[in-house]
Amino acid sequence: MIIKTISFAVVALLVTSVGLAQDKYFTKEGKITFYSKTPVEEFDAVNSAGLSIIDTKTGAIEMSVLIKAFEFKKDLMQQHFNENYMESDKFPKAVFKGTISNIAEINFTKPGTYKAGIDGKLTMHGVTRDITVDAIFIVSIAGVIAKSEFIALLDDYNIKVPGVVKNQISQQIKVEIDNTFKPYVK
Repeated sequence: MIIKTISFAVVALLVTSVGLAQDKYFTKEGKITFYSKTPVEEFDAVNSAGLSIIDTKTGAIEMSVLIKAFEFKKDLMQQHFNENYMESDKFPKAVFKGTISNIAEINFTKPGTYKAGIDGKLTMHGVTRDITVDAIFIVSIAGVIAKSEFIALLDDYNIKVPGVVKNQISQQIKVEIDNTFKPYVK
């Protein structure tokens, strides 16, 4: 009986410790994809090196991506993207800082799919704008997956497209976020 009681106490302590450690979730492999389509051309790029953290107690969420980490199918597109449009040497990263507006409705200890609203500020190309996006959080034993998509307007971030290729790049860029978070361990 004593052994069962001690075993139960050890298991309860471990479960409590794991639960406490999961106040924050982190990824350094956040995936951001963007897509542009016009009648003349379509292109997409992927960045799988986004850093992101979620604080499940406060709802704070942050994400940072290096612009040069976006990969294109065509090298020339990637070169033009970094040199001419995003000016990656001058503006090396994009940063989002926000809050999950309905954090109380997401149970990070119970597997399931939860809808969320996220309000925050996106800084890109030296411009900071307020944005609001819808997201899905999929909670499992292995961690948390966060997915979202939104439209970014080039003009909102002072991203200029030269007249020669203006018809090849849409002013509306579809951005998709797909992050797999693990418990943050200090």
